[in-house]
Amino acid sequence: MTDRLTVLVIGNGGREHALALALARDPSVAALHCAPGNPGTAAVAVNHSVDALSGAAVAALAVELGADLVVVGPEAPLVAGVADAVRGAGIACFGPSRAAARIEGSKAFAKEVMAAAGVPTADARRCTTTEEAAAALDAFGPPYVIKDDGLAAGKGVLVTTDRDAALAHAAGCDVVVIEQYLDGPEVSLFAVSDGSRVLPMQPAQDFKRAHDDDAGPNTGGMGAYTPLPWAPDGLVEEVLATVLQPTVDELARRGTPFVGLLYAGLALTAAGVRVVEFNARFGDPETQVLLPLLRTPLGVLLHAAARGALGEVGSRLDWADGAAVGVVVASQGYPAAPVTGAVITGTEDVPAGVEVVHAGTARDADGRLVSTGGRVLTVVGTGADLAAAREAAYAGVDVVRLDGAFHRTDIARAAAETQRARPADLLKGTRP
Repeated sequence: MTDRLTVLVIGNGGREHALALALARDPSVAALHCAPGNPGTAAVAVNHSVDALSGAAVAALAVELGADLVVVGPEAPLVAGVADAVRGAGIACFGPSRAAARIEGSKAFAKEVMAAAGVPTADARRCTTTEEAAAALDAFGPPYVIKDDGLAAGKGVLVTTDRDAALAHAAGCDVVVIEQYLDGPEVSLFAVSDGSRVLPMQPAQDFKRAHDDDAGPNTGGMGAYTPLPWAPDGLVEEVLATVLQPTVDELARRGTPFVGLLYAGLALTAAGVRVVEFNARFGDPETQVLLPLLRTPLGVLLHAAARGALGEVGSRLDWADGAAVGVVVASQGYPAAPVTGAVITGTEDVPAGVEVVHAGTARDADGRLVSTGGRVLTVVGTGADLAAAREAAYAGVDVVRLDGAFHRTDIARAAAETQRARPADLLKGTRP
């Protein structure tokens, strides 16, 4: 094993900036590169131009840089097989193969794997015609849950009580999965896998709707927080035993071992834990709040997983006490038609200890920071508890300036109020 690592992170969003920030804090990382990166990663790494969807281009860059580890951030390059090309060049890669990444790339495949592994999830039907979709909608009834079978950047899911809208959404996709609606709060649980072993992270929760009180359209995520003071005692252990390890075992049995980050989106229903979906990579914006609290060195962790040697890290991950809250600053018009090209100021003026994670940003010809996407920044605060972390995050949001931007004001509010109302040990086994 190399004593100090040269690491290349692939991607240009908030997830990749959060990964770069955590890797830069790891003393085992000697050199850090991002491709293509963004203005945020440029402050802690060397950015390089690359076609992130080209396995040949990414592998060539990794060889040129003498990388010991490549971390593939987004789902599209994973589904395109970029990790396979990197491994083919003899370089350790954190990210599943094209075959294993189908767990996110195809909702129908994920359901097939879960059925074979005995993983609890919603009943579902795969539909390729309007007639099949209509029959599935009537069989499950409202609220209707319709998912594009392929990648849709977090926007391919519709949950509605309007049957006509549900059928129209289904008609706009080549293949859809229509499934039973799952009640209860949702939880994101990430786990690092080396193809056989699994190390879970602590749970987080994100906020998908654009506006306060879960109003407005679905988005890629408007904020997140961790830990969850209301989560049932033993949740992580239960999910590891009933969801994460069985899924990794099933993929290995199929000859497609999962090496990377397995993201389980969960619903805590009245009937128990159910899987809403799997992703094959770190989630955004949950990554932005989890990594500031992770004490286990990220470079050591990801390199061990990529080499099939997760046992070197130990039997559990180490976490800092306290909490983290992330608030997404979004462009005017997001998610339907985000306005881009607006100048961003104030990112250097946030209070000490607050991180500004870049997602949709770039430098213009005059060197000014400008918006390039819908979700522009995530402002992350940490503190002794959720209330303190919220206060820090929103203090940071208050000094960032972007014309027309908006953000939710209720990220982690209910959980913080619950945590402050009663001691944490009384919250075990409860749900909001």
